[in-house]
Amino acid sequence: MSTTLLRLATAGSVDDGKSTLVGRLLFDSKSVLADQFDAVERVSRDRGMATADLALLTDGLRSEREQGITIDVAYRYFATAERAFILADCPGHVQYTRNTVTGASTADVVVLLVDVRKGLQEQTSRHLAVSSLLRVPHVVVVVNKIDLVDYDQATYEGVEAQVQAAAQRLGLTDVTTVPVSALAGDNVVTKSDRTPWYEGPSLLEHLEQLSPAGEPQSEPLRFPVQLVIRPQSAAEDRFRDYRGYAGQIASGLVRPGDPVTVLPSGRTSTVEAIDTADGELAEAHAPQSVTLRLTDDIDISRGDLVVTSRSVPGLTQDIDGTVAWLADHRLTPRTKVLLKHGTRTVQAMVVAIGGRLDLDTARLTPAESLELNDIGHVSLRLAAPIPAEEYLHSRATGAFLLIDPQDGGTLAAGMVGDALLASVEPLDA
Repeated sequence: MSTTLLRLATAGSVDDGKSTLVGRLLFDSKSVLADQFDAVERVSRDRGMATADLALLTDGLRSEREQGITIDVAYRYFATAERAFILADCPGHVQYTRNTVTGASTADVVVLLVDVRKGLQEQTSRHLAVSSLLRVPHVVVVVNKIDLVDYDQATYEGVEAQVQAAAQRLGLTDVTTVPVSALAGDNVVTKSDRTPWYEGPSLLEHLEQLSPAGEPQSEPLRFPVQLVIRPQSAAEDRFRDYRGYAGQIASGLVRPGDPVTVLPSGRTSTVEAIDTADGELAEAHAPQSVTLRLTDDIDISRGDLVVTSRSVPGLTQDIDGTVAWLADHRLTPRTKVLLKHGTRTVQAMVVAIGGRLDLDTARLTPAESLELNDIGHVSLRLAAPIPAEEYLHSRATGAFLLIDPQDGGTLAAGMVGDALLASVEPLDA
C-alpha cells in the first residue's frame, strides 16, 4: 500500500461543476464528518433543494455560500486506503486566475473540469497554459455532466479530441481525460455502469495510481537562509558562540561534513551540524526546516543561498522569464518592481516585454503591455545579482515573484527562462 502524499489542484470554468466534483470526491471517499454533512443538508434545505448540495462542502466562505460561487483557494486534506491527498480547490472565475496559479504552483496534478456540452473554453485553455507554465507533472481533464448528454460516447470523444489538441499545442505530455457526472457520482470514486464504452479508471482510482513530482532530495542542495540565529546573551556557556542559519531546504539533501558554498558571496565552508528542536540530525532533505551550523564563521544573512559546492549556480542581474500577470493594472516596459527569489528580494526594472501568449494558437504574439491574467515573456534588469536557475531544471530556484514596491502586493508569478515558451511554436517569419 502506498502512503505517499499527492498534491492536487482543481480548476475549471464557472458552472462546470468543480465544487460539486470536489464535494462528491470527499463524500464518496468517506472523507466528510457527520456534522459537516449535516450542516450542508441544512443549508441546502434553506435554499429549497431536495437533496444535499455537495458543492457546499468546498464553498466554505460565507460570501461564497451567499453568492453561490467560489472566490478563493480552499485547501482540503483527505485520505483513502491507498494514499493521502492535499487538495487546493481553485476558483473558476477568470478574474481569479491568480489563485489558480497559487494552487497549481506546488501541485503534482491539476484536475481541470470541462462541461461536456460546452467543450474547450478560453478559461480551459488558460488553465492548461498555467499547468504547462508551472510544469505540473500530471493533468487530468474531467469531462463533466456526461449525464446531461445521455452518456453519449461520441460527444465525450469530441471534447477529448479538443483537449488533447490544445495540450499538444502547449507542450503538455501527460494529459488524461475521464467522463464524469459529479452530480450523480459516475466515474468519480468508482467506475460507472452507465459508461461501458469507457475503459479507463475512475477519477479517484487514477489519482491513487499517479506518481508525485520528482523527489526534490534527488536534486542539488539549495537552502535559502531565512534567519540567522545568534543569541545576544546566553544562559549557558555552550550557547555563547552559537551561530546557525535557519530555513527550509528547497531541494537536495545535506549531511554534516558536506562542502557548501554561500551565494552571492561565493564563500565556502563545511556543514558542521544540522539542528532541529528535537536535536541534531545525521542528514536532512527537502522540504525539511532545519538550522545549519558551519565550520567557518563567515558573513551570512537572510536572503543568502547555501548550495552544495559540487553544483554552484551562476549569478546574474539579467532575467528573461515567463510571467503570469496577476495585477489589475497593466505591465509596461520601464516599470520598477521588486523581485523576490527564494528569501532574497532585490529591486528590478522591466526592460522589455517579449510578447503575450495567444491561448487560441499557443503562439507568442507581439505585445506592448501585459493585462490581468495574461501570460507573457519579459526581460528584467536587477539591481543586484541572484543565483537564478532555469525553471525547467529547478522549480525551487527557477521561480520568482514580482512585487509592487509601493504596497507590497504581488504583481506576477514568474519562471526563469522560457519555461512555457520553449515548447511554444514561434511566430512565422
